[in-house]
Amino acid sequence: MNSMQFSDAQMEKRGLGYLAGRFNGRSWKSGETLVPEEALPHLAAEGITFSVEGHLNYEKVCAPLRDSAAAAV
Repeated sequence: MNSMQFSDAQMEKRGLGYLAGRFNGRSWKSGETLVPEEALPHLAAEGITFSVEGHLNYEKVCAPLRDSAAAAV
């Protein structure tokens, strides 16, 4: 998965609309969006401008259900 941001609000609206139903992903209110690497060339081909902030591995994408400080039950 790649962390990316669209260049502006209009591109974000177009980009998220394009991604919906085609690729898995996740977006946050901060503007950060996670998409699979294979989605990036498709966005570019549609003329949607964005910047890639980095590649994330599974551990960073999936938040742990609990951490080591979890209280004993």
